[in-house]
This record gives sequence, structure tokens and C-alpha cells, in this order.
Amino acid sequence: MIVWLIVICEVGFWVLLAAGLTTRYLLKMPRLGMALLLCEPLLEVVLLVVTAIDLKNGAAPDWKHGLAALYIGYTVGHGHRTVKWLDGHAAHRLAGGPPPVKPPQYGRTRARHEGEIWLGSLVGGAVATVLLLAAMWYVGGDGDTSSLKSWMYGAWRAVGIHGLIALSYALWPKKAPQPEEPSALPARDPEHVADLPVGRPGQNEKQV
Repeated sequence: MIVWLIVICEVGFWVLLAAGLTTRYLLKMPRLGMALLLCEPLLEVVLLVVTAIDLKNGAAPDWKHGLAALYIGYTVGHGHRTVKWLDGHAAHRLAGGPPPVKPPQYGRTRARHEGEIWLGSLVGGAVATVLLLAAMWYVGGDGDTSSLKSWMYGAWRAVGIHGLIALSYALWPKKAPQPEEPSALPARDPEHVADLPVGRPGQNEKQV
């Protein structure tokens, strides 16, 4: 049941997102569109409540509950950024708004951008950890919580790998390509040698 609920929440996320953007820009109903977008966090609340009820009814904690915690954590950490990015593209394509600003590609600004994305992963890992620890506390010492611990360790491994990738942009910043400089033409090529300025008759002979 938990797995199907995760699938339903994932599909519902994109359905609500598409409905909210369509209502906001195509149907010219911004308040209703915003209301639909604000309903998306309710999906995570439903998933959290159902997971807690499943544990309360005596279900053994396993990979399904760990997956639910990671899904909620990812949505908390990266959901807002995803919605904002898609909203900018929808405003540009459907409502004639300005084109969305592209992320930086080079230098320290790119490193700062990657660091901000990594902070979302850090928040997601922290949220998932809190949920997993709460589930382990609820089960108590008598239950088998090894699967929940493995999901928690896996979440922080993913956060660590993402952090190393983000750090690489700061340690080895990508440089912007330099504009090509015009090459100097060989002076021995008479076709490309500039003509002498035209002066009064006899002026050039006096300079010789």
C-alpha cells in the first residue's frame, strides 16, 4: 500500500503542477492556479500520515517506510525549486513573460549555484533522517529497524556524494571561453598591406 501511495503522490504532484500552471496562465485564473499549487504539500502530509498509521497497526518497518521518508525529504528539499523553475518556463511560453534566467555556467557564480542546490539535498537528508528516527523510536528496541537505518545511511551517502560534486565546482571552477583574437596578417603578403596615404604630388618623393 505504501509503495502505491508513493506512486500516487508522485503522479499527483505532476498533475497538480500541470493543472495549476494551466489554470494560472492559460485560463487566466491566477488565484485558483496558486491554490492548486499550494495543495501539493498535502500529498506529502497524506503519505506521512498513512505511513504512521501503517506502523501503528503493527506493520514491520521495512524498505517501503524508508522510501516514503526519502520521498518526503526530497520533496521538501527540492520541490519548491522545481515548481519555481517550471513556473518561470510556463510564464514565458504561455503568458508571454520574460525568458527564465539561465543558471550560471562558469566561475564562482556556478559554484555558488551548485552549493545552493546541494543545500536542498542537505535539507532533504535532514528531513528524511528525522522521519526515520521517529519511526525507529515508535517501533522501539524490540522491533527490527535495520532497514530504516540502511535508508538513513543511504540518504547521507547521497548527500555526501552530491556535496563532493558541488565542492568540485568551487575547487576547480570552470572558466569561460576566451574570445578569439584576430590573427595578425603576414607583412610579406602584398594583398593585405595597407595602402599609403594619398598626399600632394611630390610629397612622397621628398620623404624618400
